[in-house]
Amino acid sequence: MKNKIIAISNQKGGVGKTTTAINLSTALAAIGEKVLIIDLDPQGNASTGLGIDYQNRNNSIYEVLASQCNLFDAIQNTEIENLKIIPSTVDLSGIEPELAEVNDRAFTLKKILTDQNSLNDFSFVFIDCPPALSLLTVMAMTAADSVIVPLQCEFFALEGLSQLIKTIDRVKQNLNQNLTIDGIVLTMFDARNKLSSQVADDVKKHLSQQVYETIIPRNVRVSEAPSFGMPALIYDQKAAGSQAYLRLADEIIRQNKEQEAA
Repeated sequence: MKNKIIAISNQKGGVGKTTTAINLSTALAAIGEKVLIIDLDPQGNASTGLGIDYQNRNNSIYEVLASQCNLFDAIQNTEIENLKIIPSTVDLSGIEPELAEVNDRAFTLKKILTDQNSLNDFSFVFIDCPPALSLLTVMAMTAADSVIVPLQCEFFALEGLSQLIKTIDRVKQNLNQNLTIDGIVLTMFDARNKLSSQVADDVKKHLSQQVYETIIPRNVRVSEAPSFGMPALIYDQKAAGSQAYLRLADEIIRQNKEQEAA
């Protein structure tokens, strides 16, 4: 299978974006897929959640974008077999003004991923975007084949989703005509809360073809895992959230096979 580059994006924070990036990648790696995460968020939470100490991030995605090191030198192993990461640091927050004079700066990441052969070994490349519709997010979408949108099952979840979809459409029209939305992942679902069910029903009603069947439940074990520098699947594989990400990984594998066959 040709490698697939997927941006995981939502401009709203706290929706399970990085949690999805970490645990979906781990689930795919667990079934034998070779996966790379590019941590494109200056907060560096994906890097922390995979146990990459800050002092070990000398070659980060910032250095790659600033042409201070090549992509291959920034790729690091994680404790999970088949899963590697390009970490992030707070330095990344300064990349936008540094690229202000660069022509076609939205294509900076795409050119790096295209010009170097470091991705040939990976079947999936996930870009964990910052929680903002910034240049970094636009760069990720310009470089990606598709987007996965984590959506929290709470009241304000739908607020901003239309803006994100408009941004994806603008990127498709002006920068990346092949960009698609692979799907929306409903996260932090609480079966005891009627509002969670209402939000899930509303999203499925309006965007039925783009919503994954798998719903990620609100789960304490999933929330605890990052503080130990590990994915929930490693911290507690039997937890409801961990099992949900394994099901999501299977669903994405099936989706990709269908897309390739089409």
